[in-house]
Amino acid sequence: MNDASSRPLDALNEARNKRVVIDLKNGRQYIGKLIAFDIHINTVLTESEEWQDNQLKKKVGTVFIRGDTIVLISPE
Repeated sequence: MNDASSRPLDALNEARNKRVVIDLKNGRQYIGKLIAFDIHINTVLTESEEWQDNQLKKKVGTVFIRGDTIVLISPE
């Protein structure tokens, strides 16, 4: 498994500057452009929105999300 594209952080890096959906442990969801992340999967999104129960709660702009609260990150 030496292929660079097979490593999780490389897959996440391919999503940089693209819109992603992030599901959190508390049931909330953030949709926005992935700007940055670190080895702990702490992430920064811009142009983001907070969703809960399939309803838009608010537009939050730039947001920092702690990696230990994330369940899933997916391309939009």
